[in-house]
Amino acid sequence: MAATAPHHPALAGQPDTAPATSGWRSITRRRWWPWLTRGLALAFFAVVAWLIVRQARTVDWPAVWQALQALPAGVLLIAGALALASHGTYGTFDLIGRHCTGHRLSRPATLGIAMTSYPFTLNLGSLIGGVGVRYRLYERRGVDPGTIGQVVGTSILTNWVGYLLLAAVLPWLWQPPAMAGWAVEPWQLRTGGVLVGCLPAAYLVLCAMRAGKALTLRGHEFPLPRWPVALWQVAVSAANWMLMAAALWTVLQGQVSYPAALATVQLGAVAGLILRVPAGLGVLEAVGVALLASGAAGAPGQDKVLAALLAYRALYYFVPLVLAAAAFGVAELRWRRHDGADVPDSDQK
Repeated sequence: MAATAPHHPALAGQPDTAPATSGWRSITRRRWWPWLTRGLALAFFAVVAWLIVRQARTVDWPAVWQALQALPAGVLLIAGALALASHGTYGTFDLIGRHCTGHRLSRPATLGIAMTSYPFTLNLGSLIGGVGVRYRLYERRGVDPGTIGQVVGTSILTNWVGYLLLAAVLPWLWQPPAMAGWAVEPWQLRTGGVLVGCLPAAYLVLCAMRAGKALTLRGHEFPLPRWPVALWQVAVSAANWMLMAAALWTVLQGQVSYPAALATVQLGAVAGLILRVPAGLGVLEAVGVALLASGAAGAPGQDKVLAALLAYRALYYFVPLVLAAAAFGVAELRWRRHDGADVPDSDQK
C-alpha cells in the first residue's frame, strides 16, 4: 500500500499563507498604515500652520515694522558678529570629525566646508545641507563617502550633546511663564533636567570606557573619541548654542533675561525639527512670542519681540545663506573649469 503524501496547501492549489502576526506589528504592516501616518503628520502640520497664521493675523505688523526700523545699527552689528562667531564655532564640529576619522583634508578646508553647508542645513534642512552640500564639497576634495558619513554623524552628535547639557542646566536658571492657564512646577522641570543631563554624562563615560575604540552597531562602526575630545565636544557645542542665544538677546536689547533667550532658541530648534518646517519659519517666532511677550510687568510687547526675532532670523539664517550660496557657486565654477581643462582636446571635439 502506497504511503499517502502529506497534505500541503500549495499542492492542493491553495495559497500558502504565513501565520498572521499578532499585536502592534501586524497593524504597522497593513497597506493603509503608511497612508495613515502620513495623513496624521499632514493634519498635524496643517493645524500648526493654521495656528501660526491665526496668530499672525492678530499681530500689529506696522508696529513690528516700526520696531524693526528702530533697532540701532550698533546692536545689529554686535548681533551679526555673534552670529558669525556661532557659525565659526559650528564649523569646528567637523574638525572633531576630522580628528576621529583621520582624513587628511586640511583644517582650513574642513572648516570652510562645515561653514558653507551649515546655512543650507539651517534654511533648507539636513537632507540638503548636511547631506547634499556637505557630501558634494567633501567628495570633490577626495574624501570617501564612508568617511563623510562618519564626519556628518560626529557633527550631529556634537551639536546635540551640548544642547542636552544646557537643557539640563536651564530649569535651574529660568522658569517659563504660564501659557493658556497652564504652568509647570519648578521641581518638575528640574527633575526632567537632571534626567536629560544624564545623557551627555553617559556619552562621556562611554568614551572613557571605549578609550578611542569605535562602537559597532548592526555592522556599522561609529568612531568614538577619547574622553578629553568628548569633553571638548560638549563644551564647544554648548558654546555654540550660547552664542546663538547671545545674538538673540542682543537684538532684544536686554529686555528679557539671557536664560529666556536661550530657552527660546533651544525650544524653537526642537519645534522646527519636529514640524519639519524649513528654517523653522514661523515656528521660532511663535515660540518666541509665547515665551518672551508674556504680558508680565517689564516684558517687551509682541511687536518688539517679533521685530527682534525677524532681525535675528535675517542675521543668523538668511545673510549666511546668501554668503554660503555664493561660496558654493564659486567652488562649483572652479571645479567645472578644472574638469574641463583636464579633458583632452580630441574628446572635446
